[in-house]
Amino acid sequence: MPLILGLDPGSRHTGYGLIRTGEGAAALVASGRLSPPAAWALPRRLAHLHQGLTELMSGFSPEAVAVETLFTGRNIRSAVILAQARGVALLAAAQGGAEIFEYAPREIKNAVTGHGQAGKDQVAFMVAELLNHREPLPPDAADALATALCHAARANWPEPRPGRRGGWRGLSAEDVAALNQARGRSC
Repeated sequence: MPLILGLDPGSRHTGYGLIRTGEGAAALVASGRLSPPAAWALPRRLAHLHQGLTELMSGFSPEAVAVETLFTGRNIRSAVILAQARGVALLAAAQGGAEIFEYAPREIKNAVTGHGQAGKDQVAFMVAELLNHREPLPPDAADALATALCHAARANWPEPRPGRRGGWRGLSAEDVAALNQARGRSC
Protein backbone atom coordinates (compact mmCIF):
# COMPACT_ATOMS: atom_id res chain seq x y z
CA MET A 1 0.00 0.00 0.00
CA PRO A 2 1.64 3.24 -1.15
CA LEU A 3 2.72 5.91 1.29
CA ILE A 4 2.23 9.51 0.13
CA LEU A 5 3.74 12.58 1.79
CA GLY A 6 1.87 15.82 1.18
CA LEU A 7 3.65 19.13 1.78
CA ASP A 8 2.37 22.67 2.26
CA PRO A 9 5.65 24.61 2.19
CA GLY A 10 6.28 27.89 3.96
CA SER A 11 9.28 29.58 5.53
CA ARG A 12 7.54 30.04 8.89
CA HIS A 13 5.36 26.91 8.91
CA THR A 14 5.59 23.92 6.60
CA GLY A 15 2.76 21.46 6.96
CA TYR A 16 3.23 17.77 6.28
CA GLY A 17 0.82 14.89 6.06
CA LEU A 18 1.50 11.22 5.42
CA ILE A 19 -1.25 8.92 4.20
CA ARG A 20 -1.29 5.28 3.24
CA THR A 21 -3.57 4.38 0.35
CA GLY A 22 -5.12 1.13 -0.70
CA GLU A 23 -8.33 -0.88 -0.70
CA GLY A 24 -10.45 2.16 -1.63
CA ALA A 25 -9.55 4.29 1.41
CA ALA A 26 -6.73 6.45 2.67
CA ALA A 27 -5.44 6.24 6.23
CA LEU A 28 -3.64 8.93 8.20
CA VAL A 29 -0.12 7.89 9.18
CA ALA A 30 1.32 11.16 10.54
CA SER A 31 0.82 14.89 10.26
CA GLY A 32 2.13 18.09 11.72
CA ARG A 33 4.17 21.10 10.87
CA LEU A 34 7.75 22.24 10.96
CA SER A 35 8.03 25.69 12.51
CA PRO A 36 11.46 27.22 13.01
CA PRO A 37 11.61 30.20 15.38
CA ALA A 38 10.41 33.37 13.63
CA ALA A 39 13.41 35.30 14.96
CA TRP A 40 15.81 33.17 12.93
CA ALA A 41 17.17 34.56 9.68
CA LEU A 42 15.73 33.02 6.51
CA PRO A 43 18.77 30.83 5.68
CA ARG A 44 18.64 29.25 9.13
CA ARG A 45 14.85 28.67 8.85
CA LEU A 46 15.38 27.01 5.45
CA ALA A 47 18.12 24.79 6.91
CA HIS A 48 15.72 23.79 9.73
CA LEU A 49 13.05 22.98 7.15
CA HIS A 50 15.50 20.87 5.11
CA GLN A 51 16.63 18.95 8.19
CA GLY A 52 13.06 18.23 9.31
CA LEU A 53 11.94 17.10 5.84
CA THR A 54 15.06 14.96 5.44
CA GLU A 55 14.23 13.24 8.73
CA LEU A 56 10.63 12.66 7.55
CA MET A 57 11.85 11.21 4.26
CA SER A 58 14.34 8.85 5.91
CA GLY A 59 11.95 7.88 8.72
CA PHE A 60 8.96 7.02 6.51
CA SER A 61 10.39 6.52 2.96
CA PRO A 62 7.26 7.62 1.08
CA GLU A 63 6.91 6.46 -2.52
CA ALA A 64 5.45 9.79 -3.61
CA VAL A 65 5.65 13.39 -2.43
CA ALA A 66 2.90 15.82 -3.43
CA VAL A 67 3.67 19.53 -3.14
CA GLU A 68 1.41 22.53 -3.60
CA THR A 69 2.55 24.77 -6.45
CA LEU A 70 3.42 28.39 -5.90
CA PHE A 71 0.46 30.73 -5.60
CA THR A 72 1.56 34.18 -6.67
CA GLY A 73 -0.12 37.08 -4.98
CA ARG A 74 0.58 40.75 -4.93
CA ASN A 75 3.58 40.60 -2.62
CA ILE A 76 6.60 39.62 -4.71
CA ARG A 77 8.90 39.41 -1.67
CA SER A 78 6.60 36.85 -0.01
CA ALA A 79 6.39 34.87 -3.26
CA VAL A 80 10.19 34.71 -3.50
CA ILE A 81 10.51 33.52 0.11
CA LEU A 82 7.80 30.91 -0.47
CA ALA A 83 9.57 29.77 -3.64
CA GLN A 84 12.75 29.26 -1.61
CA ALA A 85 10.86 27.14 0.93
CA ARG A 86 9.34 25.11 -1.93
CA GLY A 87 12.82 24.63 -3.38
CA VAL A 88 14.07 23.23 -0.08
CA ALA A 89 11.04 20.91 0.13
CA LEU A 90 11.57 19.68 -3.43
CA LEU A 91 15.29 19.15 -2.74
CA ALA A 92 14.62 17.10 0.40
CA ALA A 93 12.03 14.99 -1.46
CA ALA A 94 14.38 14.41 -4.40
CA GLN A 95 17.25 13.50 -2.07
CA GLY A 96 14.93 11.05 -0.33
CA GLY A 97 14.32 9.25 -3.63
CA ALA A 98 10.57 9.80 -3.85
CA GLU A 99 8.69 10.60 -7.03
CA ILE A 100 7.51 14.22 -6.84
CA PHE A 101 4.15 15.58 -7.99
CA GLU A 102 2.93 19.17 -7.93
CA TYR A 103 -0.65 20.40 -7.75
CA ALA A 104 -2.19 23.87 -7.95
CA PRO A 105 -4.11 25.07 -4.87
CA ARG A 106 -7.38 25.14 -6.81
CA GLU A 107 -6.87 21.55 -8.01
CA ILE A 108 -6.20 20.38 -4.44
CA LYS A 109 -9.33 22.10 -3.10
CA ASN A 110 -11.41 20.69 -5.93
CA ALA A 111 -10.11 17.14 -5.34
CA VAL A 112 -10.93 17.25 -1.62
CA THR A 113 -14.08 19.39 -1.44
CA GLY A 114 -15.42 19.36 -4.99
CA HIS A 115 -15.03 23.15 -5.16
CA GLY A 116 -11.82 24.92 -6.23
CA GLN A 117 -12.70 28.05 -4.24
CA ALA A 118 -13.25 26.24 -0.91
CA GLY A 119 -12.05 27.92 2.25
CA LYS A 120 -9.48 26.53 4.68
CA ASP A 121 -12.20 25.43 7.11
CA GLN A 122 -14.00 23.47 4.38
CA VAL A 123 -10.74 21.80 3.33
CA ALA A 124 -9.86 20.87 6.92
CA PHE A 125 -13.36 19.48 7.51
CA MET A 126 -13.30 17.32 4.37
CA VAL A 127 -9.76 16.08 5.07
CA ALA A 128 -10.88 14.95 8.53
CA GLU A 129 -13.96 13.27 7.02
CA LEU A 130 -12.01 11.51 4.27
CA LEU A 131 -9.43 10.22 6.74
CA ASN A 132 -12.01 9.42 9.44
CA HIS A 133 -10.05 11.67 11.82
CA ARG A 134 -12.05 13.14 14.69
CA GLU A 135 -9.52 15.53 16.24
CA PRO A 136 -8.89 19.08 14.96
CA LEU A 137 -6.10 19.34 12.42
CA PRO A 138 -3.78 22.36 12.36
CA PRO A 139 -4.37 24.33 9.12
CA ASP A 140 -0.88 23.63 7.73
CA ALA A 141 -1.22 19.90 8.37
CA ALA A 142 -4.75 19.84 6.89
CA ASP A 143 -3.50 21.56 3.73
CA ALA A 144 -0.63 19.08 3.44
CA LEU A 145 -2.99 16.13 3.91
CA ALA A 146 -5.30 17.62 1.28
CA THR A 147 -2.33 17.71 -1.11
CA ALA A 148 -1.58 14.04 -0.39
CA LEU A 149 -5.26 13.13 -0.87
CA CYS A 150 -5.31 15.06 -4.15
CA HIS A 151 -2.39 12.99 -5.40
CA ALA A 152 -4.03 9.76 -4.24
CA ALA A 153 -7.17 10.67 -6.19
CA ARG A 154 -5.24 11.72 -9.31
CA ALA A 155 -3.01 8.63 -9.21
CA ASN A 156 -6.14 6.45 -9.54
CA TRP A 157 -7.42 8.14 -12.68
CA PRO A 158 -7.25 6.08 -15.87
CA GLU A 159 -4.41 6.83 -18.26
CA PRO A 160 -5.51 9.07 -21.16
CA ARG A 161 -5.78 7.38 -24.52
CA PRO A 162 -4.79 9.06 -27.78
CA GLY A 163 -7.68 10.73 -29.55
CA ARG A 164 -9.93 10.83 -26.50
CA ARG A 165 -11.76 14.10 -25.90
CA GLY A 166 -11.14 15.92 -22.61
CA GLY A 167 -13.63 16.06 -19.78
CA TRP A 168 -16.21 13.56 -18.58
CA ARG A 169 -17.90 13.28 -21.97
CA GLY A 170 -14.74 11.69 -23.37
CA LEU A 171 -14.66 8.85 -20.83
CA SER A 172 -15.41 5.36 -22.04
CA ALA A 173 -17.43 2.82 -20.04
CA GLU A 174 -14.12 1.22 -18.99
CA ASP A 175 -12.83 4.61 -17.75
CA VAL A 176 -15.98 5.19 -15.69
CA ALA A 177 -15.73 1.66 -14.22
CA ALA A 178 -12.06 2.25 -13.30
CA LEU A 179 -12.89 5.57 -11.63
CA ASN A 180 -15.77 4.06 -9.70
CA GLN A 181 -13.63 1.12 -8.61
CA ALA A 182 -10.85 3.50 -7.46
CA ARG A 183 -13.44 5.37 -5.39
CA GLY A 184 -14.85 2.15 -3.93
CA ARG A 185 -18.15 2.29 -5.80
CA SER A 186 -19.78 -0.14 -8.18
CA CYS A 187 -21.12 0.80 -11.61
